[in-house]
Amino acid sequence: MSPFNGRGVLAIYLFEMSRFKRTFWQSLVAPVITTSLYFIVFGAAIGSRMKEVDGVSYGAFIVPGLIMLSIFTESLNNASFGIYLPRFTGTIYEVLSAPVSPPEMVLGYVGAAATKSMLLGCVILATATLFVPMKILHPGWMVAFLVLTAATFCLFGFILGVWADGFEQLQFVPMLVITPLTFLGGAFYSIDMLPDAWRTFSLFNPVVYLISGFRWAFYGNADVAVGVSLAATLGFLLVCLGVAWWIFRTGYRLKS
Repeated sequence: MSPFNGRGVLAIYLFEMSRFKRTFWQSLVAPVITTSLYFIVFGAAIGSRMKEVDGVSYGAFIVPGLIMLSIFTESLNNASFGIYLPRFTGTIYEVLSAPVSPPEMVLGYVGAAATKSMLLGCVILATATLFVPMKILHPGWMVAFLVLTAATFCLFGFILGVWADGFEQLQFVPMLVITPLTFLGGAFYSIDMLPDAWRTFSLFNPVVYLISGFRWAFYGNADVAVGVSLAATLGFLLVCLGVAWWIFRTGYRLKS
C-alpha cells in the first residue's frame, strides 16, 4: 500500500481555495445581502404575525434553515464546478496521471469545497445575530451537523460534476431539485404545523432530517428524533462515498 500523499492533497486543496480567494468579497457580500433580505421578508412580514414556533421566536427559528439552504446550494455548486472545470478543459488528465490516489483526489476537491461552504455558513450565522438574539444549546452537535452536511453535499456535488455533460446540467439539480426540497423541508416552518397527510408526505423528503437535526442543535426542538436525523445524514454520506468509489473504479466519464 502506497503512503498517504499529503502534499498532493494539499496541492489540490490550495489550488481550489485560490479560486475562492479571487472572489472572496463577492462570495461574502452575496450571502449577507440574501440573508438580510430573508430576515426582512420572512422575519418581519411573517414574524409579525407568527410570534413563536415551538417556543422560539420566528426570526431565530428560521436561522438554521437559512444556513442549511446556503450550505446545500453552495456545497453543490463549489464541488461540482471544481471537478467539472478540469474535465471541461482537459486538465483532469494531469491530475489522474499524478501520484495521487482516488481517495486523495476526492479529499482535496471535496475538502476545499466543504471549507468554502462552512465559511459561508459561519458568515450567515454571524449576519443572523445582527437581526435576532441567538442561542446554541448544543454547539458541538451544531458543528458536527454542519461538517457532515457540508461534506455530504460537497461529495454529492463532486458526483454531479463528474456526471454533468454541460453547465446546464450543473444547475439542474441545485435549482430544480435541491432548492424546492429545501423549501418543502421545514426550512421556514415546522412540519408539525402541516396537516397530517402533508406531514407524512414531508417525512419522505431527506432534507427534513438534515434541517431538523441542525435546528435541534440550536434550540433542542426537532421535527424528527435527532438520532434519526444523524442516521439519515450518515446514510446519505455513505451512499455518496459508494458512488464516488464506483466512479473511480470504472473510470466513469473521467477516463473517456
